[in-house]
Amino acid sequence: MNILLASSELFPFSKTGGLADMVAALARALAHAGHEARVVTPLYRGIREKFPALRKVDWYFDLPLGLKSVQAELWELDAARGLKIYFVDHPGYFNRAGIYLENHFNYADNAERFVFFSKCVIHLARYLPWRPDVVHVHDWQTALVPALILQQKNEGWGSPPPTCLTIHNLAYQGVFPAEAFALTNLPADYFAPDGVGAEFFGLLNCLKAGIAYADFITTVSPRYAREITTEEFGCGLDGLLRRRQKQLVGILNGVDYGEWNTTKNPHLVQAYSVGRLAGKKVNKAELQKYFNLPADPATPLFGTISRLAEQKGMDIQLGALAEMLNSRLQFVLLGSGSPEYERGYLELARHFPGKVAVRFGYDETLAHRIEAGCDFFLMPSRFEPCGLNQMYSLRYGTIPIVRATGGLDDSVIDWTQNPRLATGIKFSEYTARSLAKAIRKALVLFSQTKLFDNCRRNAMRADFSWEKTVHNYLDAYQQCANPKKPQKLTV
Repeated sequence: MNILLASSELFPFSKTGGLADMVAALARALAHAGHEARVVTPLYRGIREKFPALRKVDWYFDLPLGLKSVQAELWELDAARGLKIYFVDHPGYFNRAGIYLENHFNYADNAERFVFFSKCVIHLARYLPWRPDVVHVHDWQTALVPALILQQKNEGWGSPPPTCLTIHNLAYQGVFPAEAFALTNLPADYFAPDGVGAEFFGLLNCLKAGIAYADFITTVSPRYAREITTEEFGCGLDGLLRRRQKQLVGILNGVDYGEWNTTKNPHLVQAYSVGRLAGKKVNKAELQKYFNLPADPATPLFGTISRLAEQKGMDIQLGALAEMLNSRLQFVLLGSGSPEYERGYLELARHFPGKVAVRFGYDETLAHRIEAGCDFFLMPSRFEPCGLNQMYSLRYGTIPIVRATGGLDDSVIDWTQNPRLATGIKFSEYTARSLAKAIRKALVLFSQTKLFDNCRRNAMRADFSWEKTVHNYLDAYQQCANPKKPQKLTV
């Protein structure tokens, strides 16, 4: 198949979270499986300088955006056999310090930026000599593509490709004032209040448009696909999602083990494996030194790499740590986000010197070293569509402590589920007390060397490779192209 993927971020060129990792890994897996994958993404600041192999394409965008016409250029990079990356170059929209926001404030013209990007995706899908069999769009930033393709079909595009939408996080929907609808140049009847169009309480809702018009919809874990059809997790779109339930399936994200591994990893101080765990102790000692914590192998080390947002459970994590740090443990954090949570973690570090260390921002090398050096990884999300860090932690032999929601529940096995095959610790109630209880379980597990080592080995043997996952997406693409065909997907 020829698959055109569209994403607002793509590792290693741009990244704010798991979206970038997932799209990059899926594209590589599709190419490795013998298909032709091409990815469209914006050309953000610094990409051209970091990747000098980029070349300008003899291609020029001149597209309507409301009452004006907007121009852009195209660059490309051959990333691997069967994989090409296209970059949309509009300096005014994309040559900025951030991707979506700056100094914690969203860019005021985000609607304009990503409506234009979506139109560039459609322009390529329609006019490239290489014709895609399916267009796979990701999250709200490209979710208008299915509606825009349908309109172009009505205006004479004879045989457009079917569309697949992946919802990475339903909480982020791309909601803008009603006047932003004019940017789409769609007929007024698309802006309807009956749940079929892009209207949402008098506002433009990009993700809702994608859910309404895409031929097929996926989420990034089976449990999350079920959760978002409920009022509790549906973020106001559960009714529409229930109506489209026959076209909705959850596919658990895979892990790129070429990037996230413990044996051939330039980010790690020393390699290790499930059969040779001595190197993990070295990585722990070096991580403790890096954070100016006592390098004590007998003190359990907990870590978190996360956006500092309520969704990620930062409120209950702060409460649980404040309660538990009087015990013998250490905690390190890498992340950024809400100024309130950043202040909370700084205050925690001041109250517990020698036990808590924090670094704000994102550092790829440090992320790998935290995964390799910690004994436990805290991920107490209020909700979690999939999550990747718990799967990275498993491969790194770092026991995940997770709330049983979304992809966290799908990917971690607790003792209560299977004592012999347990890979982590799960808790259900969203409270600091419940998380503190899970941390106490971790301390007991750490003291039981045989049980702890068995859990660690189980974790490292868990397989979430894209080689397994990619076939589920290929089934989804077939479902896009043959919507009347009985659905094969069972994930």
